[in-house]
Amino acid sequence: MRIHEVIKPKPPLTPAQARIAQLQNTATNAKQAVKQERSRQQQTKLNQQRAKVSV
Repeated sequence: MRIHEVIKPKPPLTPAQARIAQLQNTATNAKQAVKQERSRQQQTKLNQQRAKVSV
């Protein structure tokens, strides 16, 4: 059995489907960016608190 017989290529997306896929990817990337920024801010806050304690 050949690989193209097992895995069928996806048909091309309609413009509406492409737009939805683009928006979903944008939303996912934005969520990840927010999580990273929150994590960075929490780490900065912890480092500042540690600096205050050690002084």
